[in-house]
Amino acid sequence: MNVRLAICMLICLVPVVAFSQQPPQEIPLWPNGAPGFESRRNEPVVAKDYWIANIHNPTVTVYLPPKDKATGAAVVICPGGGHRLLVFNAEGDEPARFLASIGVVAFALKYRLGREEGSPYSIEKHARADGQRAMRLVRSRAKEWNIDPERIGLMGFSAGGEVVSMVAFGNTDGDSHAADTVDRISCRPNFLIMIYPGPLGIPDVVPPTAPSAFLLAADDDQCCSPPVVKLLQRYREARIPVEAHIYTQGSHGFNMGNRSKLFSIKGWPQRLADWLADNHFLDKTPQVADRRH
Repeated sequence: MNVRLAICMLICLVPVVAFSQQPPQEIPLWPNGAPGFESRRNEPVVAKDYWIANIHNPTVTVYLPPKDKATGAAVVICPGGGHRLLVFNAEGDEPARFLASIGVVAFALKYRLGREEGSPYSIEKHARADGQRAMRLVRSRAKEWNIDPERIGLMGFSAGGEVVSMVAFGNTDGDSHAADTVDRISCRPNFLIMIYPGPLGIPDVVPPTAPSAFLLAADDDQCCSPPVVKLLQRYREARIPVEAHIYTQGSHGFNMGNRSKLFSIKGWPQRLADWLADNHFLDKTPQVADRRH
């Protein structure tokens, strides 16, 4: 009877466990739609296979870590896709779930696409604005999500890495006179994670206020290993902390390594976790990991 009772109790608990994990919540960057394009905010996103497109109401999807693992760190993730689409499953959802598993609140960004056919958007203006707004929105609601506002990073894959560059290496100050209080907040990331980033936005000189960075690409990626090499050298010239990994093989678009046959590529997320830990971004009592404000 005791065995049967135990089995019955386990069966009854399954729904409780299943529903205790809340699904990720999607939040618009602007409550009434993107400025100047409010009338398009209700147009549905097009989703097919591994990608999404037709983004007119940019959002962040929030992935919360288990409460016992939460560190107070956060990362906004910019998926790649050549500014024509977003590889949202493999470069938005998967990295967000990985980061949440190590105690980081993750935000997968759906930004507007400047190269999509018929797009009214500019990469330099609208994709950049979406990245800036995402950082400001997360920082403005840090208390709600139990985030340390001084430990918010920005991560990008491929074209998403270009969004990271445009946000991180440009003016990050808030507008003190903005009517929207979110826009008064700094959009400066406290650290950067750039995975085979594209060349757009790579500065000739890394500014002294730039955050520390984790860079990663494969040597046989003709597009996006050169930006990593350039950034590494320019970070070293600026004497700002940087870590770079150049793998012999892997080509472009290996995402989180889940589908690769290469052991080095499969293991790269652990290198990121090590870097975050070594630089105290995962400390529940942080040791001032980012000294540049």
